[in-house]
Amino acid sequence: MAAILVLNAGSSSLKFQTFAPAPEGPRRLIRGQIDGIGLRPRFRAEGGGAAEAREMTATEVPDLPAAMHLLWRWLNTRGGEELLAVGHRVVHGGPDHAAPVIIEDTVLARLEALTDLAPLHQPGNLAPIRLIRAEAPDLPQVACFDTAFHRGHPDVADAYALPEELRAAGVRRYGFHGLSYAYVAAELARIAPDVAGGRVIVAHLGNGASMCALKAGRSVESTMGFTALDGLVMGTRPGQIDPGVVLWLIGERGMSVAEVSDLLYRRAGLLGLSGLSSDMRDLTASDDPRAAFAIACFVHRAAMQAGALAAALGGVDALVFTAGIGENAPAIRAAIAERLGWLGARLDPAANAAGRTEIGAAGAAPRLFVLPTDEELMIAREVMALLGLGEGPGPVR
Repeated sequence: MAAILVLNAGSSSLKFQTFAPAPEGPRRLIRGQIDGIGLRPRFRAEGGGAAEAREMTATEVPDLPAAMHLLWRWLNTRGGEELLAVGHRVVHGGPDHAAPVIIEDTVLARLEALTDLAPLHQPGNLAPIRLIRAEAPDLPQVACFDTAFHRGHPDVADAYALPEELRAAGVRRYGFHGLSYAYVAAELARIAPDVAGGRVIVAHLGNGASMCALKAGRSVESTMGFTALDGLVMGTRPGQIDPGVVLWLIGERGMSVAEVSDLLYRRAGLLGLSGLSSDMRDLTASDDPRAAFAIACFVHRAAMQAGALAAALGGVDALVFTAGIGENAPAIRAAIAERLGWLGARLDPAANAAGRTEIGAAGAAPRLFVLPTDEELMIAREVMALLGLGEGPGPVR
């Protein structure tokens, strides 16, 4: 069966899915992932006649390239699918890419040059591309960008107050999690078209977290900027921080650029605040006061940023929660909604506890939703549209 392979590679995990192109859009065949890479690797796959789960050792799968080799061998030995193309989530597209693109040498070189702007993600995103180019050089590969969905912002939203020469060099706000926002925008248009055409805030709350302001389904503002460090408190990233703190760390503490980068990308956020864990599940289950403090900071910053996005939109018709925390942590949703009572947000506690699609109180505005995201399906749609594989829906822009 002809199929599209979709890869979503992170620093310690490799998610994969295969889709069959169909007139109504991509049809999912297999989904799975290799997580715990380098620590306690686990392989899982299901669908399409596959049902497999096994533990491995860190020696067997020490890094992402090793995980990709393992997946590539598994795909080739199981048979059943003929790959038409591979779609990749690439976090940073820089100023050159406002839409999906077929990967060739020049594109790959430009994406590699952006590694310093997304050091947690870009190396992992590009590693599978290199392996597949070596193993199957004629197989089309498509880069789908987390930054592309935000490229229609007005200039005033993306400009930093810096000299023009720096703006011309690409120092500007980009925004991230665009594949997630594109998928959620399409889903909201399907289930609630009356509000999807208005002013919507989408909260992508996970280990990486951001919010996006949508007007008529298009991004007009986002909490992330030049890199994926800005905005909300995240698992190991601080979110909004005074640039003077970085200057102080370098000037007064004598920290190198590499040490500051390690602090901001790997030792801050929920982990830094609590000293316990970067995982919201661990923190909500803990009775340690430091865990409660980290959660309070997360909620405070989320509510504050939602207020800023409401100002950018001139009001809010709906608030949508998505991603790991947004979809699975009713207590966090409730705390954020409570802080947004001044906007008119009112939760239905029973609906929220049950994780229903709509969790707002009847008749309240803005309406409140929980929508699971699906970045891999969005990538498959974009690959189909770019390569003309079928008549399915294309990317949401």
